[in-house]
Amino acid sequence: MSARIALYPGSFDPPTLGHLDVLAGGLALADSVVVAIGVHAEKKALFSFEERKALVEAAARDRLGAQADRVSVIAFRNLTVQAARAAGATLMLRGLRSATDLDYEMQLAGMNLGLAPDIRTILVPASPLARPITATLVRQIASMGGDVSPFVPALVADALKAKFDPQKNREANS
Repeated sequence: MSARIALYPGSFDPPTLGHLDVLAGGLALADSVVVAIGVHAEKKALFSFEERKALVEAAARDRLGAQADRVSVIAFRNLTVQAARAAGATLMLRGLRSATDLDYEMQLAGMNLGLAPDIRTILVPASPLARPITATLVRQIASMGGDVSPFVPALVADALKAKFDPQKNREANS
């Protein structure tokens, strides 16, 4: 029997505790999970692909222990179903936080099924503590000097603090 591989696509800018929650759920369903970080020229990311990859890998090791050996990280620039095929995945992993997410994810799952009938979307409900977390809100809080530690791993909080540190940014621009 071949290994069951799940692709978990997203921007992961930055990786949050919500992302890790869904990743852990995916590892309960698949032999391995490929975290596929979308890299698009028209979208300006706060962290580079290399930074996001390092943050995901370190956070997975820290939070998931030995399970992290079943996680790999890639970049993708094309359709997620194309990335899934390239990774050998037969499952696409998506997280759900709310009913709004469900409506969108059902549409996306239907379109992806039409494009790739051999790849099934698995929707993983976020745990109650992870439901309000979004990377967008985390970036906004961090950019205004707020404490993001309840929403991200410590190493991500440190990376965000470094990105938004006014003193560091002043020195870099002088």
